[in-house]
Amino acid sequence: MKIEVSQEEAQRFLATYHFRQTDLPGVIQRLGTVQYDPLNPVGRNTDLVFQARIPDYHVDEWMPYAYTERLIYDAWDKQACLVPTCDWAMRVHIREKYRPYHDQEILDAEKDATKTIFAEIDARGPLSSLDFTDTTTIEDQHTWYGQTRTKRILRSMWACGLLLTHHRKGGRHYFDRPERVIPAHHFVTTHHPDLAAYYRWIITRRHQATGLLRPTAEASIWTACGNAATRKTAIQQLVEDGTLTSVSVGPKHWQYYMPTSALPLLQAPELEERVILLGPLDSLLWDRKAILQLFHFDYQWEVYKPLAQRRWGYYVLPVFYGNRFIARLDSRREGNVWHILNWWWEDDLTLTTDMGDALRRAIAQFLSYLHADQLHLAEHLDQKLQDILLPLTQ
Repeated sequence: MKIEVSQEEAQRFLATYHFRQTDLPGVIQRLGTVQYDPLNPVGRNTDLVFQARIPDYHVDEWMPYAYTERLIYDAWDKQACLVPTCDWAMRVHIREKYRPYHDQEILDAEKDATKTIFAEIDARGPLSSLDFTDTTTIEDQHTWYGQTRTKRILRSMWACGLLLTHHRKGGRHYFDRPERVIPAHHFVTTHHPDLAAYYRWIITRRHQATGLLRPTAEASIWTACGNAATRKTAIQQLVEDGTLTSVSVGPKHWQYYMPTSALPLLQAPELEERVILLGPLDSLLWDRKAILQLFHFDYQWEVYKPLAQRRWGYYVLPVFYGNRFIARLDSRREGNVWHILNWWWEDDLTLTTDMGDALRRAIAQFLSYLHADQLHLAEHLDQKLQDILLPLTQ
């Protein structure tokens, strides 16, 4: 199936797809995955994704769903993500994809240490890297693994599913055996999907997370989705069986695909206009070339760039209103104070009274989300913004 939509229809569809308000299980059901990042200047990326879609959400309210109810769990997906626990069996091929590297490069060389880690966890329950006596530091170019031998081994075991995150304290993982994390009715080991079925499933998940996706989207989006030929075959099969719909956007006929189940949203009433602050790794933003193409919004996450190379700032959040991006901001929470350090309006923006009122409500809601009770505005921020937000600073 193939349809044609205008650029404006594509914008409206994505706003409706992503920002219909729901609860946390509803967000997980809609997106299928939420990217995790440990940086925490205004809540972590997971928190920012949830607060954009869940009324009255507050920082860390996702944790009981992961570590008590076991609705979601920490896994390697696009990158580190929260994914539905019911996906455990389907994700066997992701775990197996990374196993050769970790087995050969790390775990085979650390067999005695691996046995010790298993023995300690079996005897003592979930443990973090700080609970082991081996504090030997290592030099590893992959900083994701950490700077100690124990953390490197734990992260390798986690990546290939030998251990899972049982819970966190702050951002720190406490690891345990998978069978003590994944509920028994999801812990299926006797049957796994064949590779072709897996590729169709994971590629469907990528379209589910984004809503509209280009077949030539950024390479990072296709992590664990096979090579270009494999993806092309899987997408063709998904279109043929009705899972995906081919979408031609605008007069230039840009090629996208969308979940067929989302087609009714093209005819849905527009959402009530509200201002939304987006996390830097929100799945709406995954394909940044698509965001530039569809919304004329050029977004780069500069957090890992040296200061001199940043155009905007350290942890810049896009600001969305109606069916478009209107601004971006850099900010920090320090204690009970939320500091807005920088704010940039989009060049073509006409600020209306309704937009200003919606922005004031959104900033007040974001303060509550942060558990902050004071708002501080940098003195150099433009007067329009100061006028809108002044009541919240008093």
